[in-house]
Amino acid sequence: MNESTFEALGLAVIETEARAVGALAGRIDAQFARACSYILACRGRVVVLGMGKSGHIGGKIAATLASTGTPAFFVHPGEASHGDLGMITPTDVVLALSNSGETGELLTILPLIKRLGVPLITMTGNANSTLARAANANIDVSVEREACPLGLAPTSSTTAALVMGDALAIALLKSRGFSAEDFARAHPGGSLGRRLLLLIDDIMHTGDTIPQVSVDAPLTETLHEMTRKGLGMTAVLAADGRVTGVFTDGDLRRAVDREINLHKTPVGELMTRNCKTVQPGMLAAEALAIMQASKINGLLVVDAEHRLVGALGMHDLLRAGVV
Repeated sequence: MNESTFEALGLAVIETEARAVGALAGRIDAQFARACSYILACRGRVVVLGMGKSGHIGGKIAATLASTGTPAFFVHPGEASHGDLGMITPTDVVLALSNSGETGELLTILPLIKRLGVPLITMTGNANSTLARAANANIDVSVEREACPLGLAPTSSTTAALVMGDALAIALLKSRGFSAEDFARAHPGGSLGRRLLLLIDDIMHTGDTIPQVSVDAPLTETLHEMTRKGLGMTAVLAADGRVTGVFTDGDLRRAVDREINLHKTPVGELMTRNCKTVQPGMLAAEALAIMQASKINGLLVVDAEHRLVGALGMHDLLRAGVV
């Protein structure tokens, strides 16, 4: 065995499984549509069953369904006949995976599933099998051959079942009108959830933590305020309390070039007017996009009357995991 042999073996597996997946396009038929209809009409949950490698694939399919708007969970068929069958209720739908369609543990509980009167959807590699014939909808996931050279280890067949499970989940997702925000609610701990759910209100500085000075404050007072609050900027307020500008580290560097009097020069002469502001309720990800597009490291948050209600820095977004 040498490097080229390993490469050839690996390529052969990928090509075999790719052909198996390609053949699935012709299986998106009336049986597939019927399976989707049963699941959409389900008032309970989708209970996924499968033994061995089919069980591992079934677990993944159940997880994908659950995270895309279709409540689902996996039950081990062997445990089902020893009490776990009680997890299946009359409002559920059963999705059973078996390449042969003759898996003993599934056939053992088949009469009990039928007695419950719940719809049975199967994914099998044999449309004439006992399991397929008993199904309300059987999805054909048969493959020409396994990628295993012995034709024994489930490879192409498990890949085909996995892809068909994804096809089911996404078809249902689209049918339900499942949105990116819905997905984020199911993934609150992930980066996508944070980007789609976190508001600037949740992370912005408020109250006494907001850096702010009056428009006639001398530059020394302004610098003390920026240092205390640590945002690298401060809001500049007009006499009526509305935001009239912002003073940043960049403004300070430009002021130093002018050799101004730190003790006498009011910040109003040096601030950036018409600064970028946002209003509460904005997604943190949207605020990040504004900061990146404008090449700035902070934003002031104002209300409808342009009064200061918060301040947001790039480090706040970093700590929140938005960046």
